[in-house]
Amino acid sequence: MSDTHSMHVLVVDDQTDFAKGLGRLIRGEFDGIDVHVAESGEQALALLEQTSVNVMITDLQMPGMDGQVLLQKAIEKSPSLSAVMLTAHGTIETAVEALKAGAYDFLTKPIEPEAVFRVVANGLERSRLLDENRQLRDQLERHKDKLIGESPVIQRLKQSIQAVAQTDYNVLILGESGTGKELAAAMVRDLSPRADRPFITLNCTAIPENLLESELFGHVKGAFSGAEQNRAGLFVKAHTGTILLDEIGDIPLETQAKLLRVLQEGEIRPVGSDVSRKIDVRIIASTNQDLAARIADRTFREDLYHRLNVLTLTLPPLRERQGDIPLLARYFLLKACAELGLPDKDISPAILAGLAAKPWHGNIRELQNAMRKLAVFGDASPQRDHSACNACPAPRGQDGELPPFKEAKTMVLDSFTLDYIREAMTLSGGNISQAARLSGLSRVAVQNMLSRYGLTADAFK
Repeated sequence: MSDTHSMHVLVVDDQTDFAKGLGRLIRGEFDGIDVHVAESGEQALALLEQTSVNVMITDLQMPGMDGQVLLQKAIEKSPSLSAVMLTAHGTIETAVEALKAGAYDFLTKPIEPEAVFRVVANGLERSRLLDENRQLRDQLERHKDKLIGESPVIQRLKQSIQAVAQTDYNVLILGESGTGKELAAAMVRDLSPRADRPFITLNCTAIPENLLESELFGHVKGAFSGAEQNRAGLFVKAHTGTILLDEIGDIPLETQAKLLRVLQEGEIRPVGSDVSRKIDVRIIASTNQDLAARIADRTFREDLYHRLNVLTLTLPPLRERQGDIPLLARYFLLKACAELGLPDKDISPAILAGLAAKPWHGNIRELQNAMRKLAVFGDASPQRDHSACNACPAPRGQDGELPPFKEAKTMVLDSFTLDYIREAMTLSGGNISQAARLSGLSRVAVQNMLSRYGLTADAFK
């Protein structure tokens, strides 16, 4: 996400003293924001060519290029720009026309400082969200899904993936169903020296036990009933590349023994053959099962476990990264809209609060399905919050039962407060005073919230 340290505000007015004074006012209120001043529309456009401006406040009546023309050209150049029109009293009708032409808001002269601060803060947030949505759309267009999220646990996971990818060791990926294990495996492969080599994925539970060995290692003609010709297995197809064995905990013991041989000797033997073949394959295995428990009940080989578990990646459940839910929800909603050929939709804060409070036992997959339902059945605008009721039902207790109303209310409020204060601190770049202004809270209230949830301002800088 962008923070205020990389944001720019442009003030455009042919009255030099007024423009500079307004610039000083904004600069004094918002820490870390770069404020630029232009005295004409032409000068403003030249600056927009050089700088990525987030909020532009421009006078309507100016000699040469007036504010209306500047507005049109500026938005064409930067669609995520929040343009604010300055008008004198008596020209409200013109301001309304400017809004129809794409202006985000307008201010009347003489200006009130509090009104300026409000418009700039809202404009910065709007610009940030538009940039974020544009980046998400770019990801959709490139078909390069990544582990989306900015929470500390996801940042650490991304760093671990990068480190693991640079080696050629086998990798074991652990995590609950729906946490994105296959996506993490693809990232390991894409960041590795084998990125341009074959990448083969097998869901071990999708193949019947009597065919799994043949699927992995291949078979020769006549090896079993129906084997009418020689067939190369997936390990041969993955030669020099990477193979992902998803749900590794479910393969039968006999196949485990033959997989162990592949790991020990670097060779495979097709079913029905007495000739082995050397292969060069990096193995990534994943499971949502407790392999230690499987080893204890003798349904999973301990020696195979240690061969696979050279490097480990553990994917966190969604309940441990609630701060990522707003970003993930918007991403999946945009993706669903793109898949359905619908116009982009956004999600109101009230819906996001409900989403953040939900336990998401199905993790990322469940959230994605909820956003698909919202894209098909719901209007995600703030005026129609009720339309998403099926996507974010009342919170449940750890046992899955519906908690008492007061307890449920506290759960939702706590989750919303945590998500809200994180968002305010992110938008302010870790500046407590600005977070207080954005949220309408006192500085002391913001500090108390940070302390309550064990957060520090430095974490958002």
